[in-house]
Amino acid sequence: MKITIIGGGIVGALLAYELSRYAVDLVVIEKKHDFGLGVTKANSAIVHGGYDDPPGSLRAELCYRGNQLYEKLAESLGIPLKRIGSFVVARDTPEEMEKLSELLKRGEKNGVDGIEIVEKPFLEKHEPHLSKEYKYALHCTHTGITEPWTVALAALEAAEKAGAELLRGDGVIGGEVSKGNVRSLELESGRIIETDLVINAAGLYYHEVANSFGVSTPQVYLRKGQYVLLDHKASTMVNSVIFPLPSEKGKGKLVVPTVDGGVLLGPTSENMPDFTPEDVSTTLEGIKEVIEAGNELIPNIARPNWIVKSFAGLRPETQEKDFFIENSNTLKNFVTVGAIRSPGLTAAPAIARYVIEEILEQRMSLDLGRQKADQVRTLKSFRVNESDLKEIAARVKDDEKYGRIICQCNQVSEAEIIEAIRKGARSIDGIKFRTRAGFGRCQGGFCTWKIAKILSRELNIPLSEVRVNEEGTVLFDGKVRV
Repeated sequence: MKITIIGGGIVGALLAYELSRYAVDLVVIEKKHDFGLGVTKANSAIVHGGYDDPPGSLRAELCYRGNQLYEKLAESLGIPLKRIGSFVVARDTPEEMEKLSELLKRGEKNGVDGIEIVEKPFLEKHEPHLSKEYKYALHCTHTGITEPWTVALAALEAAEKAGAELLRGDGVIGGEVSKGNVRSLELESGRIIETDLVINAAGLYYHEVANSFGVSTPQVYLRKGQYVLLDHKASTMVNSVIFPLPSEKGKGKLVVPTVDGGVLLGPTSENMPDFTPEDVSTTLEGIKEVIEAGNELIPNIARPNWIVKSFAGLRPETQEKDFFIENSNTLKNFVTVGAIRSPGLTAAPAIARYVIEEILEQRMSLDLGRQKADQVRTLKSFRVNESDLKEIAARVKDDEKYGRIICQCNQVSEAEIIEAIRKGARSIDGIKFRTRAGFGRCQGGFCTWKIAKILSRELNIPLSEVRVNEEGTVLFDGKVRV
């Protein structure tokens, strides 16, 4: 059976990872120049506890299951996962205490373990810098943090090693439909992909892909979230994920440590008036809102000299406020996996299992062939900044490029950058999201030109063709002196 997945974000990647265990021919198509650079790239990077989603919804069912699946996923793929726990904090008022109790009851209805309401002494012990206004909190022990793009890239690497074909920078523009089945897909490059099954996991564009084949989906609108990233110094002030009480718009503006030692504040929750999936701009008002909310939870955490950068992400929303995972009534071999809003990152491993077990095998009665042995595939790359001196010395002895530090902020070596290129990085951002080079305090101010020279050398292209990300985002226009 030939299966085509449209979309190489976190959901498409984990679908590919799970399906690569079966006796199928698999192709993943991503329209952007690299994988995991849409919704996957810009979110809170939290493995949520599962207590917040409405009981009976797909979100509730798949969030907690996804949380539990991350442990094995981290072991298999070598992805970062830290179970740092979370607190939803509340003041000592009847209104806020009622909301906190409702949240606990919702979690219990969702079958979530490891949650309880704790009081001020517990809070002060675990989060001494938390605002003294907060007297109670819903504590969840199994909330975690990860790195979304690393999850996607690792899953796709494993799928490729198992035989999947990965295509990027090549979007779907049409296809042939015959007798109620999609027979082939036409790509922007002119290539024709023959297929027996199409899984549409195209992120912000899932409804456009579905509609182009006559498949109806819920009406989609976009919601923007603006964030502020703080320097590693801020990590001394927070140990867990800190949430305010949730509202109709979402989980609120939070304070969350990142797996590489920084701290993230945000997001805002802004409904976009138009469908503008490339608009990830930030605003002064939005950034001020995020900083004020962060300082309200943890006073003085968002110090001006600790702010590294701001950024924004988008997610697809529908009036139903739930995931849309359905096989088509009009096309026999077309499945849509869309409206993956929060907690999509957490639910992604469970979404992949749900599509295979519930949609493909149960509803569509498809025979995917015999499942391959479930082998542990540890793909984690060596990182200088996560290793001790003895380990680094051994690496340098074998390859001196491990001793040449290109990114001083995050201690990324030349050897790591070369490995990223060999694994598929073709741009400055491709290197950044695979190695963290350029993610540090200087935001690439001191290492970008060095990375560009390595890309030029390893890809055998002139410096004038090295780009930041998509086509046209070149760094150099010409030489000033030779």
